[in-house]
Amino acid sequence: MRTVADNLTHDLVHHLPAAAVARRPDAPAVTDAHGTWTYAELDARAAAFATWLAERGVARGDRVLSRIGNVREFAAMLFGTLRHGAVFVPIGAGMKAYHLDAVLEDCAPALVVAAETDGGVPPGPRVHMLEKLWPEVEEIALGGSPESAASPEVSPDELALLIYTSGSTAAPKGVMSPHRAITFAAAAIAERLRYRSGDVVLTAIPLSFDYGLYQVFLSAQAGAHLVLAGPDEHVGLPALMRAHGATVVPVVPSLAEMLIRLVGRGSAEPPAVRLFTNTGAALTPPLAARLRAAFPTASLALMYGTTECKRTTIMEPDGDLERPHALGRPLTGTRVTILGEDGRPVPAGGTGEIVVSGPHVMDGYWNAPELTAERFRRDPETGERRLHSGDYGRLDADGHLYFEGRRDDLFKRRGVRMSCQEIEAAAVDVPGVEAAAVLPPADGRDLTVFAVTGLPAADVLAGLAERLEDAKVPADCRPVAGLPLTPNGKTDKRRLAESLE
Repeated sequence: MRTVADNLTHDLVHHLPAAAVARRPDAPAVTDAHGTWTYAELDARAAAFATWLAERGVARGDRVLSRIGNVREFAAMLFGTLRHGAVFVPIGAGMKAYHLDAVLEDCAPALVVAAETDGGVPPGPRVHMLEKLWPEVEEIALGGSPESAASPEVSPDELALLIYTSGSTAAPKGVMSPHRAITFAAAAIAERLRYRSGDVVLTAIPLSFDYGLYQVFLSAQAGAHLVLAGPDEHVGLPALMRAHGATVVPVVPSLAEMLIRLVGRGSAEPPAVRLFTNTGAALTPPLAARLRAAFPTASLALMYGTTECKRTTIMEPDGDLERPHALGRPLTGTRVTILGEDGRPVPAGGTGEIVVSGPHVMDGYWNAPELTAERFRRDPETGERRLHSGDYGRLDADGHLYFEGRRDDLFKRRGVRMSCQEIEAAAVDVPGVEAAAVLPPADGRDLTVFAVTGLPAADVLAGLAERLEDAKVPADCRPVAGLPLTPNGKTDKRRLAESLE
């Protein structure tokens, strides 16, 4: 029996808005602070941007780098670039010059589009300001100019996206994402989450982060209405959710915490969200419980994935209530194997490296053949290409995945194997602790926990001693007002380590 995922495995990413136009051309497609485009208007602007690229000599396979934030033009530029046969490279405005310079050198874009307020992009003939170029695109779209035929239809095997990792622990790496893998992943995710044509998907996650980016694909695939919010709009998110009738909201822990606080301050009824999704950084059970209490109409779907394969597992909505900490089963048509230190699969319940295979596994890292060979390896028995994620976890007897941390988060102390994540989960279980981050032992420091709390450090450590084996109780606790975050909303542990130094 064919599944939703089968139907789109060999399609092309830029066909998504055209398919939505065929179904509901006048339905709202994307909204930002400046207005709304219907699907017909979005598709026309994507075609116009493809023409604009051709007029500037951008060729098939060239990279087009975008650093414009969560605005409508992002969606049109994304689909227009792919329609033209070029490769779209989304970069967040929060990326500093140290990493941005490395990305620009690595991907060598033929053209860069930035916002006028962005002072981080070095000026040059290939750099265009969005505010200046977009009237030209609008003129093409409204004038009905025929789209350039400079680039023939692309193949599903051709590259569509270069998605750079955040660089929170190392230099950013460009994950090569071909059309076939993107459309498979989007369809397989949709099969589980079931976005609807009547949904309003509010996305405050940066579109440069693949979690935010895929909301564009999932919304277009369903014919849903995507509402975009930038960082300067976060304080007004509950009002924005009410104004647009938001039904689906992707969150990371920091955004969930913010929404809970904002809704708690107001006297109005909380927005009637039907579904929160979470990936990138896991929601702890206490935080998930607080989110459900703040939004009583909403279900919660927990997920696990990496940029290198987009999504790996999805828990059915509210399935975590029965299986705390579980992140769901593998997507249709994919497989998760847990490998031990000897490289062999471990039995159910055993911990090892999470290895992923299936059509959603991307094509490796741009300009990094050695790293690609290390992370994307062939199964010694079947020859199938598999992603060695560098993450560790376990599968239960029913195939649900439990994430236990990255390779760097797993360590031994006093002869006992442990993970940062289990200590962090225990810390937020201590009443009065809102969030926590753990640094493993290293040169000059012992196991350390940073706790967002008003409690004294001794009380946090005492609470951990009630919950963990002695070897897992940190030697040091640092109460803090908040945890530093990467642009993607993950805890920036490098900055925490620097604060100790």
